[in-house]
Amino acid sequence: MKFVSTRGKAPAVSASQAIMQGLAPDGGLYVPESFPSLGNLAIHEISSYPELAFEVLAPFFEDDPLKEDLAEICMDAFNFPVPLVTLKDQDAVLELFHGPTAAFKDFGARFLAACMERMLAKEQRKLTILVATSGDTGGAVAAAFANRKGIEVKVLYPKGRVSGRQQQQLTCWGANIQAYEVDGSFDDCQKMVKDAFMDQTVSRQWGLSSANSINLGRLLPQSVYYVFASHLYTQAFGKRPIFIIPSGNVGNSCAAFWALT
Repeated sequence: MKFVSTRGKAPAVSASQAIMQGLAPDGGLYVPESFPSLGNLAIHEISSYPELAFEVLAPFFEDDPLKEDLAEICMDAFNFPVPLVTLKDQDAVLELFHGPTAAFKDFGARFLAACMERMLAKEQRKLTILVATSGDTGGAVAAAFANRKGIEVKVLYPKGRVSGRQQQQLTCWGANIQAYEVDGSFDDCQKMVKDAFMDQTVSRQWGLSSANSINLGRLLPQSVYYVFASHLYTQAFGKRPIFIIPSGNVGNSCAAFWALT
């Protein structure tokens, strides 16, 4: 499986290369060349969420250095419950707040951190994660990457525009996690991150990668919980669900589209 840039001006790369780079050299996002079918997935024989995650994600890691570690990565990343709770009639909600920071972004951040730590160990090098946040992303990334070997994390957040709880989540870690308050909006933070990636001198000097939803390692694992929710809902009600999706930077809805595809 190869991944290509949405701008079409960068070479195709493997999953682990796309995850480690974050943004493609031409400024585009890495997306799969094609989407494998889940038609042969024996979902009724799967006993846990990490096992389902492995089965759904394995085709994307064919012939990839991370393939042999994928099952362990899924166990490491998804070690909390993911219940589908019926509200009334045939309405249900998939609870995605049982991770360490009570945000759905724990799914992508923890998977990404587990992948990167293992790749850096294989390559015997270090990496700097640069991430912009309006609150939840930065907290999830900080928690996921705290004390991971070979990784430094720099979080940019807008001054006065995150809650007190979110700011505490961003700034309480120390060690390999540093948070910086920016006098501006989230978009200003995001622009600073993208400008840093597009500056090849800065990017090479610091060994930059991203943990925002522009990173393939955030999007792929988020698609898993849509497959999971669809299975649970169909089991419960005998029909396919219609999803209502909360989404800010469109990463969550993109993951849903990938699951549908």
